[in-house]
Formats: sequence, C-alpha cells, structure tokens
Amino acid sequence: MIFTIATRELRALFLSPLAWTILAVVQVILAFLFLGRIELVQLYQARLAAMESAPGITEIIVPDLLGNAAIVLLLVTPLLTMRLVAEERRNRTLALLFSAPISMTEIVLGKFAGILLFLLLLLAMLALMPLSLLLGGALDWGLFFSGLLGLALLLAGFAAVGLFMSTLTQHPAVAAIATFGALLLFWILDWSGQGGATVFAYLSLFNHYKPFLEGVFDSADAVYHALLITTFLVLSIRRLDVDRLGG
Repeated sequence: MIFTIATRELRALFLSPLAWTILAVVQVILAFLFLGRIELVQLYQARLAAMESAPGITEIIVPDLLGNAAIVLLLVTPLLTMRLVAEERRNRTLALLFSAPISMTEIVLGKFAGILLFLLLLLAMLALMPLSLLLGGALDWGLFFSGLLGLALLLAGFAAVGLFMSTLTQHPAVAAIATFGALLLFWILDWSGQGGATVFAYLSLFNHYKPFLEGVFDSADAVYHALLITTFLVLSIRRLDVDRLGG
C-alpha cells in the first residue's frame, strides 16, 4: 500500500502544472549558477595553474552548486508538500483514507515516499550538471557523492517537515508558509550557533549538511538527519491518528 500511495502522489504531482513549472524553474536557476562557476574557473584558470596546491574543478564548483541548491529547494519544497494532507482534508477525501484497510503509518510513509521520489528526481537532474565536467576533465568522486548524499538527506528532512505541517491544517497555503517558517528556523539556528550557542548549533539542519559539502561523511551527521526525518514522520502519524479517532 505504501508503494500504491507513493505512486498516486507522484502521478498527482505530474498531472499538475506546478510540478513541471518547479522542475523547469529550478533547473534554469541552478544551471545559471553552475555556468557562473564555470565562467569563474575559466577566468582564473591561469592563476590556478600557477598555484602549487590549487583546488580542483570539483572543489570549486560542486560544493557551491549544491549549497545554492539547498537554498533554492528550501524555497520550493513547501510548495510541493503543502497539499499532501491539507488538500485531502479540504476536499473531504481524508475520511476515505481513514476508512480504507490501511494504517496511518502506511498513509504517511506513502505520501512521504511520493514527494521524496520527486525531490530525488530533481537531485538526479542536478547531478547531470557536474557530471558534464567529465567531458573536459575529471571529477573528485568522493566529494561529488558526499555532496549528493548530504543533499538527499537534507531533502528528505525538508519533505518530512513539510508533510507534518500539511497534517496540521486544511489550507495548503497555510501549510506552505508554516513549512517555510520551520525550515527557515533551522537556518536561523545556524546563525545562532555561530554566536556560541552550541545547543542551537547542534540543532541546526545546515550544520549537519556542510560537512557533506566538504567531502566529509560523519555518522553523527547522518544519524541527525535520520532522527529528524523519523521525528517528523512519527508526529505526522500521531496527528492523523488523532484526526481518525476524533472523526
């Protein structure tokens, strides 16, 4: 049933102009940023060649590209997750899901899997840009895959937060604003962490994303992302349980 619900959510996304618009806009923005880094490398190519320990092309382009991608997708994800449950509640179809012989866990995991598949498609399209560098040089595969893994975990966290916010209201726009606010809070926590507030620094989602951009895989960072995703999925399940019992 999880696969069925995920397929249904993914199909619903592609039947709407929103998904296609997001795919196009995100690719245009990131392609512009990518080409800007390529131009920068070409501009300083002679200077880099004269340096003894010059950074490689992967080090110059990939972390910056994936870092910018995280910001762009932070803005985009709320638009994708806002309708997951809120629209079901608004259209009064949520009761049909509750009456079906499936658990709240299957409903939540199915919706989460559907939106995550779409985000991973965005990630795969993004990965084609650095891979194009192979036409004229080599890639640091460790740095490349580390960055992609970090961004995949980050997107899964975005999706889990957005899904939970969507369970709290029947208005998709409210869910989108709440999701954006929650994700922005993680960014503010990152700023606070730089001021010495170590608890806030640890809670910051982006502090656990930056090491991946540097090619560093720390199991503590992966566990943090896993705990964040699990926490918001469990909260979503509990929220739907409350709705079902209340109905």
